[in-house]
Amino acid sequence: MRDDETNNEQDLELTDADDAVIGVWFKRSVLAFAAIGALVAIGVSWQRRPAEEEPQVEIEQEAPETVVVDSEAPRIPFTDVTLEAGIDFVHTNGAEGEKLLPETMGSGAAFFDFDNDQDQDLLLVNSNNWPHSGKHNFGVHSRLYENDGTGRFTDVSRETGLDASLYGTGIAVGDVDGDGRTDVFLAAVGENRLLRNTEKGFVDVTRRAGVAGDAATWSTSAAFFDADNDGDLDLYVSNYVKWSREIDREVGYQLTGVGKAYGPPVNYEGTQPTFYLNRGDGTFADASEAAGMRVLNEASGVAVGKGLGVLPIDLDSDGLLDLFVANDTVRNFLFHNLGDGTFEEVGEFWGVAYGREGEATGAMGIDAGYLRNDGELAFGIGNFANEMTSLYLSQGDPTFYADEAIGEGIGAPSRLALSFGLLFLDADLDGRLDVVQTNGHLESEINAVDPSQTYEQAAQLFWNAGSSGRAGFQLLAPESVGDLAQPIVGRGSAYADIDGDGDLDVVMTQAGRRPLLLRNDQDRGHHWLRVALTGKALNREAIGARLELTAAGVTQRREVMPSRSYQSQSERPATFGLGDATAIDALRVIWPDGSVQEVAVEGVDRLLEIVQP
Repeated sequence: MRDDETNNEQDLELTDADDAVIGVWFKRSVLAFAAIGALVAIGVSWQRRPAEEEPQVEIEQEAPETVVVDSEAPRIPFTDVTLEAGIDFVHTNGAEGEKLLPETMGSGAAFFDFDNDQDQDLLLVNSNNWPHSGKHNFGVHSRLYENDGTGRFTDVSRETGLDASLYGTGIAVGDVDGDGRTDVFLAAVGENRLLRNTEKGFVDVTRRAGVAGDAATWSTSAAFFDADNDGDLDLYVSNYVKWSREIDREVGYQLTGVGKAYGPPVNYEGTQPTFYLNRGDGTFADASEAAGMRVLNEASGVAVGKGLGVLPIDLDSDGLLDLFVANDTVRNFLFHNLGDGTFEEVGEFWGVAYGREGEATGAMGIDAGYLRNDGELAFGIGNFANEMTSLYLSQGDPTFYADEAIGEGIGAPSRLALSFGLLFLDADLDGRLDVVQTNGHLESEINAVDPSQTYEQAAQLFWNAGSSGRAGFQLLAPESVGDLAQPIVGRGSAYADIDGDGDLDVVMTQAGRRPLLLRNDQDRGHHWLRVALTGKALNREAIGARLELTAAGVTQRREVMPSRSYQSQSERPATFGLGDATAIDALRVIWPDGSVQEVAVEGVDRLLEIVQP
């Protein structure tokens, strides 16, 4: 088939499948593509294809201020301790030259305390060989590594029953039955799995629980959270695109000079997410439609969603957890919890559905936090290559956001990177949240058609300088971040204090390769406090609780929520960097049931455990 015939067929598919805001970007880019010649144009066309137009919400905002940072950026070195720590995992994606899309999307990781010994263990999700390959999958499974408390790990997958073999993608962790042990949900291409943590190890309870999903569905990020405030954890599962090997081969995406390549998701139809309500008896009910989480393209009736990142968070401090979903090449979703068992999708109205120019972005990993320590919430989203990272900040109103990535110093330095994992964490314990992005391209041959891109890409650490009362970020130079700057095919990311020294270490997964376990070796001498909560009733892990800590006149805020970044889960304990402060003025816990507890804190540089009264 000739190239122009293939492109015409793909354009017809896109008309039914995707949000048209992509078309706005495409039209503005045509002249630029022509000017740089056919070869580079094909490479850049990787980014997005046009789609039908939809009404757009116009949001007026002032031009961003230019950030002038007058602080000297610190060294925050990270050291690769993967093999030294005992992590011998290698991701299997089944790639054999067919260039099937799931092979390049990678899988996630989770830090959680599976054995309740007060240190953070590590679960790495594996994918698999394809059934049609004829290869056996002996030894190809997810791996659970037990932490000895010093940052050294032992593989305990088989003895604990967490040696699951499936085409794994994402992970969610949470105590779904209130027995004090953290359970594990594994998302996959195909049926998903729920593994209950028992005294005898992890037991597969997927069938009884009713959360396997459709065998033809490709699930990605997932999250446990109490959506209806009944005390137990419900489950949201993001699904990506309508995919099969046959559909992939039909699409037949090509790059000139390369041949068959991993195509962008615009050539695939969207899907609906799955939302399960916990019945409290070990089973879940599919409440996706009843809860208002089915989003259709009004013009075509086709599912809009292409979910890759998910983050439950109480946006408006009303005691109800809302849900932000990062969608790839279509608008993002923001499900506002109405408190009656239903959600309203308000992403366009609240200003977080699109990028700065009204375009849908290649959104992947997501995190949220209070970057300025002023009560204004921010969302960060990692996007595709040649798209800036999105940084939505509330504008004095929890229902109104604007993308301030450029003004905050993150926009331009993030433009070239293809960012999957994204985390907000206080890397140097100075009391301000920094931004860590995990990067890596989809296509191993991308440099042949786009000289600005490489397959392996260095992660980025944006240091929060906090100058002049506003958060201004500086991208730290490679020599300042150590092994964090080594180029990788980065995908998922998560953080935890693996060695008990107070600062946060990071794991980054790779597609088809070893993960990168990075020990934080910053030595700025800053003080810190880590807070671990134990709730009551069924939500023993206090997921959804909020903490407010005041020290030296500054109030920091954290929310207990493992689900963040891309297909991954970070530790539950909250870490507060204190800078030079040696005393805590106040610590306030807002528990998931709405009760408030004021806690007196004696001493710093320690883990504080708080049990709900």
